[in-house]
Amino acid sequence: MSAPPALTLSRIGSSIGPLALACDATGVVRGLSFGDGLIKAMRREYPGAVLAEGAAPEPVAGALAAYFAGDRAALERVAWSLEGAATAGFQRRVWAALAKVPAGATISYGEMAKRAGEPGAAQAAGAALNRNPIPLVLACHRVVGADGSLTGFGGGLERKGWLLRHEGALLL
Repeated sequence: MSAPPALTLSRIGSSIGPLALACDATGVVRGLSFGDGLIKAMRREYPGAVLAEGAAPEPVAGALAAYFAGDRAALERVAWSLEGAATAGFQRRVWAALAKVPAGATISYGEMAKRAGEPGAAQAAGAALNRNPIPLVLACHRVVGADGSLTGFGGGLERKGWLLRHEGALLL
């Protein structure tokens, strides 16, 4: 799969406020935002893609609704891809490691850096997570401070805390 030539932008409601989505022609999520940063992120990651308003694909909307209704595993059913995104290297490895953190678990930024092949690069892992174009689906809220504290979440710490409580997260 390569960079999508076009992305459909949509908004859906959730328990933590409106979500903005960017999906490709096959209904695969390429972007998600809790605010107004979606267009900027999509232009950064997929600079050649045409952006147009449209409806969210039903499988995506349904899986997100199921997640907010209490189905912790529902996010695993959301088709997503970062194939063709402009980002590479360590950032890409952090995102790949993030995809393996299950619902109900948390890891530290230091552990995330280690899993991405750069032990000791906790701050760089945090910077990579900050650029995650599909938060929630690629669940960066599951990464916490070394002492288990809630730190650094683009959607706000209140949302991060809500998501972790919703998942019944175990702080590692």
